[in-house]
Amino acid sequence: MKTRIAMGLAIWGLGLGLALGLPGSVWKQAAPPGFPWAAVGPTLLAIGALSVLAPLLAWRGGPNLGSHRSLALLEAPPDLLWAGLLLALWPALWGPPGLWGWLLAFLAASLPGEVRWLAQAMPAEQPFPQAWGRAAVNRVRYRVLLRLWGRWTAARLPVWLTATLVLERILGVPGLGTDWMIRVSVRDRAGLTGWILALTLLWLLSQRADQEVA
Repeated sequence: MKTRIAMGLAIWGLGLGLALGLPGSVWKQAAPPGFPWAAVGPTLLAIGALSVLAPLLAWRGGPNLGSHRSLALLEAPPDLLWAGLLLALWPALWGPPGLWGWLLAFLAASLPGEVRWLAQAMPAEQPFPQAWGRAAVNRVRYRVLLRLWGRWTAARLPVWLTATLVLERILGVPGLGTDWMIRVSVRDRAGLTGWILALTLLWLLSQRADQEVA
């Protein structure tokens, strides 16, 4: 466990060193943007909803969801299509979709794929624990998903943050994915350092959660 944490911290430290080693934003004559604080609440709500709904659906459906054809069809459309569909169905009287519309598009685009991701990581249930009854099946699924949850969140969170860039650009909202990419483009060393430190902390918390479950 200690070796794995040390190796992970070394990788995060390398990323931090690269961020600190950037020449800064002067080369583009662009100032770093202000942090989009208004996006924090909807983003935390979206990630919290995804981190609860995906394991819950995987627990209900079991490993068979990993090969479910209808779920795969929902996973296939890109974020661009979900954002366009939201704009087409959004009532004009409500005004622009904004961050809450982005939240709905994010869940529609991400939830099917995350459920399949978790279902495919679950072990087969035939002949056991199915032979022991429904209670045993539910118990095994719960233990497996509890064990997977920390690693799944740590592995997917950076992907969720950067994948929201398409939705944010189409819907015209200043989200966290856009903030990350702008700071990369203007080489904002301080901003990127903050991002990497925050992701490192989340990774460390996930490792602690794994240790407690084990």
